[in-house]
Formats: sequence, C-alpha cells, structure tokens
Amino acid sequence: MGLGDRMIYPILGFASCLAFIYVFFGGDLFAADRRPAGRMDFVRRNGTHFVVDGKVFYVNGWNSYWLMDHAVDDYSRERVREMMLTGARMGLTVCRSWAFNDGAYNALQISPGNFDERVFRALDHVIMEARQHGIRLILCLVNNLQAYGGKNQYVQWAWQDGVGLSASNDSFFYDPSIRMYYKDFVKVVLTRKNTITGVEYRDDPTIFAWELMNEPRCMTDPSGDTLQDWIAEMAAYVKSIDQNHMVTVGLEGFYGPKSKKMLTVNPAPGEWAARLGSDFIRNSELPSIDFASAHIYPDHWFHEEGFEEKMKFVKLWTKSHIDDGDTELGKPILFTEMGYSNLNKDYDPSQRDKFFKTIYNIIHASAKKNGAAAGSLVWQFLVGGMEEYNDDFGMIPWERESTYKLVTQQSCRMAKASRLPELTDSLKELCTKQQ
Repeated sequence: MGLGDRMIYPILGFASCLAFIYVFFGGDLFAADRRPAGRMDFVRRNGTHFVVDGKVFYVNGWNSYWLMDHAVDDYSRERVREMMLTGARMGLTVCRSWAFNDGAYNALQISPGNFDERVFRALDHVIMEARQHGIRLILCLVNNLQAYGGKNQYVQWAWQDGVGLSASNDSFFYDPSIRMYYKDFVKVVLTRKNTITGVEYRDDPTIFAWELMNEPRCMTDPSGDTLQDWIAEMAAYVKSIDQNHMVTVGLEGFYGPKSKKMLTVNPAPGEWAARLGSDFIRNSELPSIDFASAHIYPDHWFHEEGFEEKMKFVKLWTKSHIDDGDTELGKPILFTEMGYSNLNKDYDPSQRDKFFKTIYNIIHASAKKNGAAAGSLVWQFLVGGMEEYNDDFGMIPWERESTYKLVTQQSCRMAKASRLPELTDSLKELCTKQQ
C-alpha cells in the first residue's frame, strides 16, 4: 500500500511511546549493548520452497515501509531498533520495507544518479539493525504509486531533462531513458557498501530478496505486454549484478485478460482487475522471478459486501494463488501484504483477527502438506508516536493482546514447519513458552 502526499514528520509523542514500551516489554529493550549477530545464510529457492542451508524456510513477517526514512534523523532512529526488536520478540523473521525515496522529503535519490549519502547511511543502519535482530529484509526498489516519488517522479525527471517520450506515468515502463534511470539506480543500490558492516548489499544475507516495484500496473496497455517486457528486462538486470539474492515482482496478484481465473477469482463485479496491465501467472512464471507475490485487501477491492462475504473471497483468493504456486508456477507464493481496514462501517477489531487467522490457517495447512504457501507479511506495523505514518490498516502490535498472540502463534507454527537449526534465541524462547 502507499500513503499519499499527506505525510507529516512527527517529533512529539516519542518519549511517551518509549515509556509505554518499557512497561510492556521490560527494561531489557533499552539495554545499551546489542546482542551479537548469529550466523545467517542466504535464502534461496528450491522448487516451491524457500531454503536456508538446505532446510525449508517458512516466513511469518510484516511490513514497515518507513524504516529508512526514520533512520535518517537522530530523534527517530531508535524507532527502527524498537520495531526490529518487537518483530524478533514476536518470532517474525522477514520485514518488507522501502529501499527507495525518489525526489521527496529525505530523498535517497535526489535526481537520476544523484544520491543523498545521509539517507544511504540510514538504509545502512536499517540493514545493520535487522541483522542484529535476526530479521531478513525484502527491499522494494520503486513505487507504482506517487508516495515517495514512484514512477511518476521518474517520468517528471525525464520530461525535465528533455528526453521523455510521454508525460504518461506508464512511460516509466517503455521509455528507454527512464529504463536507464531505473537500472542506474538499481546498480548503485545493489553494489552499495554498507558503511557500518563493510558488506556490499548484494553480498549481505540479511537481504531476503529484491522487489522490482510495489504493486506495478500499466493500465495504458491492458494486454500486459508492456509490463511483462519491463519485468523480464529488469529482473534479468538485477540477476546480472547480484546472483546471491532472490527477485520478485511485487504484484497484487490479479489475473490478466487471458487467464481462465479472470472471472472466477479476480475481485468482482466487472473485469477491472484484468485490465491493469498485470497478470499473476504470466508475470511470475519468468525464469528470473524466484517467487510469486500477492496482496490481500478485500475491503479495498469490495465496497458493498459484508464481512462474511469478504472472508469467502479471502479464502478463494488465498487458496487459488497457493494452487497456482503448486501446479502452474512450481514456485513459492508469498503474500507480501495483507490488511483489513478499520474504516469499514461495521468494523470491529475482532474482524481483523479473524481475517488474519483465516489466511494464517490456509498457509499453515499448505506448509504441513509441503505446499507452495511460503508465508505472509502483515500490512503494517508501527511503534508509538507515528500517527502520521499510519493508515487504516496499520497497528502497533502490542496494543491488542489477541492480535499479538495470533501473530506470535503463527510464528511458532511456521517455525515448527521449517525445522531450521538456526532459530533465533527470541523465537526459541517464544515457542517454548507456547508449548
């Protein structure tokens, strides 16, 4: 998901947040010394599974898109550590976040090929903190939406430089100059040497995978050919620089106009979801794409249906994509965003719990059968004092005990399915308590 241009950068309220965390977690959260980082290997794909050192690896994780932005300034940098420690204590293993900010406040890329070293050092810090807490990162490289610049900013740059072919935002995908802007950005990020750890990003196992774009759509070409060509070229380019990490597209999961599931699984009514220029199967089956991704937002895709009808769709949507991973793609499927809005007219917090539990149970059932469901990531988690970064899906995980318990139980179920020898101390302690 993307937040619009309503971003304000809060300073106040941070101290009260820390006090609340102290009471909830205890004083060990603020211990001055960081625990030593244990061994971490690269995550790779073997058929329909993620593997680490030859062992199957299942994911339970979350989204915190804001990490780099908050690591820039002294007053907010501690929030990154709070979030990583909270994730570790909940048994979460993967966090998805933005590795881009194009031309906006605290921009990483100020203009094509021009980077702010201060912001790059913030991304260095995020990767270091994740490593220290045993968390892996899915790092997204650009936004389809306007928040944090997105493809619109690239098109503006090309237009300002006098090389743009069109003012259409979708020219991002076909304009040769813009494609080169993106490739140059990707190369700089992947070959970046972390100023804290001394490790180039492409050599750092803390990074779980690179995501080409958040929720790509090319609506000016509903056939999907333009987006397919862009994905093929950019995934191959990433692989030419970095052979260590997996690559995924960043799809929402809609089926295209030639898919037999266009009318049976896509959100209804109408065929709007098939006309966005993306196609879950076609985009994901490229050899350079290691795993498929999909998002789950029933209340953004349906506006009139009640809660139970939305849950029927969630079951169908989730099972359909897992089946695609098993039978069509032969690749893992990771649900990289899932959220239930608190703006629904009949909203009750228990509905969000039921939404998560429905998805968690389907994923766990697949994992028990060695299926293609590799895990899921909640959208989104924050810490206190960040109201301006929140949306109608976000939450502070410890504020609702039932949600916190539900997420941590899934962590232990997926860890048990993984049977990995390298479980973090936090995960071992958490799951021992739940036995």
